[in-house]
Amino acid sequence: MKKYLQIIAIAGVALSLSACGNLKKSNLANNATTTSNANNKTKGYQTTSAGKNDYTVLLKNGQYLTSEISGLTATDNDNSVDTRELERGLVQISKLQFPTGSYVFQEGQYLDSPTVTDWLGRKSKDNPSGLNPVKGTKNDYHPYYLEELIEQDYFTGSRSNYHIGGVSIGLAMNSVDYYQKVKDGPQYQKAISRATQRREGEQIAQKVVARLRKKKALKNVPIVIGLFSKTDKDSLVGGSYFAYGTASANSSKITKWKSVSEKTQVLPTVGNAKAVNSNDASSFNSFKTAIQNYFPNISGVTATLRYKDGKLVQENISITTQFYGYEQVKSFSQLVLSTAKKYLANDVAIEIKIGSVDDVQALIAKETADSAYQVHIYGGE
Repeated sequence: MKKYLQIIAIAGVALSLSACGNLKKSNLANNATTTSNANNKTKGYQTTSAGKNDYTVLLKNGQYLTSEISGLTATDNDNSVDTRELERGLVQISKLQFPTGSYVFQEGQYLDSPTVTDWLGRKSKDNPSGLNPVKGTKNDYHPYYLEELIEQDYFTGSRSNYHIGGVSIGLAMNSVDYYQKVKDGPQYQKAISRATQRREGEQIAQKVVARLRKKKALKNVPIVIGLFSKTDKDSLVGGSYFAYGTASANSSKITKWKSVSEKTQVLPTVGNAKAVNSNDASSFNSFKTAIQNYFPNISGVTATLRYKDGKLVQENISITTQFYGYEQVKSFSQLVLSTAKKYLANDVAIEIKIGSVDDVQALIAKETADSAYQVHIYGGE
């Protein structure tokens, strides 16, 4: 078991903050706040402001609380691009049970690292709480089904009277498990079907709910469990949630599961892969061709598209350049902006990053489907 502290994990935390409240633009509410003249530190609970349909974030003593279990994985074969989607997707599922107008967000504080480390391990005499099966034999290998677990807490109340109102748990299930039959031997892989992911995930979820109910603070609150399919370790896109269920207050079982239809794709497609939506692919290709015709010294243009229920909801584009001058970046950004307005969808959130191999030089984005584009040139005025 190992805790991987990678740059992408930091990006995942930043995403959670963005989805749950804009700290940069927010003012802390004066909720049960006192100030000590001796140390001038804010004490008590505060909340950030938030955009429409986003969660405000619950702070304690002026600080954002991080989850102790963030980054824990069962094996060394974790794909870091999954981290962002694992967090983002669970927030979206949580909104269905915990409305943003009634609940505030906090990263999970009820599960600690030693506990989750044991849960992610294989079940054995020495580790009876392991949620993954025994290894099996060389000819009958039992894969790691559960790779990662995250917790999000949702509070209700105001001022000094905040109390836990519900918990969401994300279970990241492997779609491929990598293993060795003998130490330092060749690596093998075992594919895990969606049906198996769901069967094993639902069984693990029931065990997790039962264990959480043993905690005094969580005896009588709704518990949401999301099942997330991780991609293989070489995938360029993150995985997605495929099902979720809720154990109602006072219940230790999830009696009904609902399917989630999400899909992510990278453009241009590779090999014989077909575009999820040919019109979206055509629009991206027109955008790509237009900016490359104006600036031939562009190394590459790729897009990651996210679909929900078959509808495009997010498009992230990365443009790698071979120039570094401020005026070049500025003029190119204006070209990209006008080209995006011409070719890309108007009713989805779009993020376009322009940069060299070493750093990001400009960001062009519309955060929601109905917002206007914003442009930022790094290092500019």
